[in-house]
Amino acid sequence: MALALTPTQRTQLVHLSKLYSHNRPSVQRLLIALFAAYSVHTSYRVFRPSSTSTSTSVSANSRQRPAEEEKRPGRKPRVEVDALFYARLARLLRIVIPSLHSKEALLLGMHSSFLLLRTLLSLYVASLDGRIVSSLVRAQPRAFLLNIARWMLVAVPATYTNSMLSYVQSKLAIAYRTRLTRHVMDLYLGTEEEGGEGAFYQLANLDDRTTDADQLITLDIQQFASALAAIYGNTAKPVLDVILYNAQLARNVGAEGLVLLTVLVQSSAALLRALTPSFGALAARESQLSGALRTIHARILSSAEEIAFLSGSSLELLKLDRAYQQLAKHSNLTIGTKARHAMLEEGVVKWLWGAVGMGICAIPVFFGLPGSGGGGAGGKADLGGRTEGFVTNRRLLLSASDAFGRVLYSYKELSELAGYTARVSTLLDTLQDVRAGKFEKRLSATADVELLGERGRIVESEEIEFRDVPIVSPAGEVLVRKLSFYVKPGQHLLIVGPNGCGKSSTFRILGGLWPVYGGVVRKPARGGFTYIPQRPYLSLGTLRDQVIYPDDREGMEAKGVTDGQLMDILGYVDLQSIVAREGGWDAARDWSTSLSGGDKQRIAMARLFYHRPKYAILDECTSSVTLEVEKMMFEHVAELGITLLTVSHRPSLWKYHKMILQFDGQGNYVFTELDAEKRLALQEEKQTIEAKLEEVPKMRTRLEELRAVAKDRNGYKAETAP
Repeated sequence: MALALTPTQRTQLVHLSKLYSHNRPSVQRLLIALFAAYSVHTSYRVFRPSSTSTSTSVSANSRQRPAEEEKRPGRKPRVEVDALFYARLARLLRIVIPSLHSKEALLLGMHSSFLLLRTLLSLYVASLDGRIVSSLVRAQPRAFLLNIARWMLVAVPATYTNSMLSYVQSKLAIAYRTRLTRHVMDLYLGTEEEGGEGAFYQLANLDDRTTDADQLITLDIQQFASALAAIYGNTAKPVLDVILYNAQLARNVGAEGLVLLTVLVQSSAALLRALTPSFGALAARESQLSGALRTIHARILSSAEEIAFLSGSSLELLKLDRAYQQLAKHSNLTIGTKARHAMLEEGVVKWLWGAVGMGICAIPVFFGLPGSGGGGAGGKADLGGRTEGFVTNRRLLLSASDAFGRVLYSYKELSELAGYTARVSTLLDTLQDVRAGKFEKRLSATADVELLGERGRIVESEEIEFRDVPIVSPAGEVLVRKLSFYVKPGQHLLIVGPNGCGKSSTFRILGGLWPVYGGVVRKPARGGFTYIPQRPYLSLGTLRDQVIYPDDREGMEAKGVTDGQLMDILGYVDLQSIVAREGGWDAARDWSTSLSGGDKQRIAMARLFYHRPKYAILDECTSSVTLEVEKMMFEHVAELGITLLTVSHRPSLWKYHKMILQFDGQGNYVFTELDAEKRLALQEEKQTIEAKLEEVPKMRTRLEELRAVAKDRNGYKAETAP
C-alpha cells in the first residue's frame, strides 16, 4: 500500500529535491573527498596490528620479546600481524634499505613510479574502451579506426610499464636478499663492524632455538625477500587504484551509488577478514617442517659410512618418512584451507560485488542524474552514448573491485610475510644473543643453573693458564668444578683421562668455542694456536688448499711459500707421493671421501707445519698413522718450536711432553710434571700386575679342582685299606 503524502509534504519534498539537484556538484565533491579519506582509513585498518597484540607500542629493543616467548618449553613463536610483527619488519627494513641513497631505495622509487603510471594508463584505457564500443555501436568506421590506433599506441607504454614492474620487483627481491644474507653471514661466519668471530659453532652446539640454520639462510631469507618485494606493489597500488577508480566512477554514475556500493563492500569485507585463517602461522610451520626434513637428509649424508656399516638404513628411512609425512600432512591442510578461503573470497569479490556493480553502472542509463551526464557519458543520451558510458563505468568498476579485492587479499600475503619475518627475526635474535654469550640450551637434571649465570675473564697472554675455571658442558653439567694449570712456551702438556671427563671440553674453552663460566683464562690471540682433531676437516678445493687451509693460493704466495716448500712439508709426514698419485697440486675432488683416515691425519699435521703457530692442540690426531710416521711428526714439531697440548693414550707420545694433566672422570684432576721413563716403567708394571690378576680366577678354579681330586683319592685309599 503506497504511502500517501499531503500537499504540504509533496511541496517540501519537491523543494528539497530541487535544492539537492542545485547543490549536487558540491555534494558530489564532498562525498568523493570523504570516500578517499575513508578508503585510506579502511586500508590502514586492514594492515593495522591485530587486537590480540598484548602491547600497542613496541620499544626499539623489542627483539628481545620473541626470545622470551620461545624460552617456554613447547611454545611456538606467535605469528600474527601485530605490533611485534611491525617491530620485527621495521628492524629488517633498516637492514635491507640502509639509507635513502641506497640502491634499494632507488629501486623502490622506480617501482612506485611505474605503479602510478600503470594506474593512470588503466584509467585512460577504460575511457578508450568505452569510446571504441561506442563508435562500433554508432557505426562510425573512422572514429573506430582512430580509437583502435590509439589503443595500439597506448600498448607501447602499457607493456613496457607492466614488464618493468615485474623486472624491478625481481631486482628488489634480489637486492633485499643480498643485503639480508650478507648481514646474516657476517653474524654466522664472518665478523661485523664490532669485531669478533662468527657464531656458527655456538648456534649449532650451545643453543636450541635454531636447529635448521641452513634452511633459514638459504630458503627462508629468499622467501622473505620475495614476499617483501611483492607486498609493496600488492598494497600501495591497490589502495591508490581504489581511490582513483572510484573517484572517476563517482563522477560518471554519481557518488550516491558509490556510497551504497561502499557500504556493501565493507560489510562483506569485514566478514571475509573474520573468516581469514592465520596464513602466517601456516607458512612459518611449513618452513619449520621443511627445515627439519632437510636436516635429517644432511645428517644421513654426513654420517653415511657409519649408517651403512651399522645397517641403519631402515631406521633412517623411518625417520625420514615420519618427517615427510608431517610436512605432507601440513601441506595438505594448508592447501585445503587456501582452497576454501579462495572459494569464499571469489564468491564475494567477483560475483556478489559484480552483481551490485552492474546495478550501479546502470544508474546513468535509467536515471538522468544532474552532474552525471544525463542519460550517458558526456550528455549523449543515444544508444552509443549509453553504451560508451556503461562500458567505461563497467571497466572502472571491475578495476576498482579487483583493486579492493587485492587489498583484502594482501592481508593474506601480509600474514605469510609475518611468518617469514618471524623465522628470519628469530635467526637474527639468536645469532646476536649467541655472539653476546647468551645461550638457551635444554639443561640436564644435574645442571648448575647458578653457575651458568656467571662469566669468567679472558686475558690475552703469551702463556696458557687456567685459574679456577669450571669445565661445564653445554647441557650445564659440571665436569670439573675448578680447573687450574699453567703452560709456558716449550712446556708440552699431555692430557689424559676417561671419556667424558673434560679433556675436549678444556680445548673448546681454550679455543673460545665454549663460554668461560668463571675464573681466569690466559691465552694467546686467536692466531696463536691451532687445533687438529682426530677426524680433520678437509675443504672443497685443490690438494694445495687442504695443506694451506684456511689460506688460499694468494695468501700462500704472500707468505713467500712455494709449491716446492709444500712438498718439503709433506716429506715430514711421509706423504710426498700423494701429489703425483692424485694428479698434482691443482687436482680437485671431495677429499673427505677420497683419502684414507691416515692420509687425512697426515694432511692435518702438514697444515700445522705450514702455519707454524705458537701452540697446537692435538686431539688423538695420530691414531691412524704408524709409530714411525708419528715419530717424524713430533720430532719436526720440536724443531719448529711449537708447544703442544696433546690428548692421547699412546704411551709412545709420553716422551715428547713435559707436563701431564690427568682427569679421573669424577670431577678431580692432577697437574704435575711428566717423567716419561718412570711412567713407562709404572705402566709396564701395572700391565704385568693386571695380567697376573687376570690369571688369579683361573688359578683359584684350578686349585679347587686339584683339591677335589686329592680328596677323592684320599677317600678311595681309606676305603681300600685293610
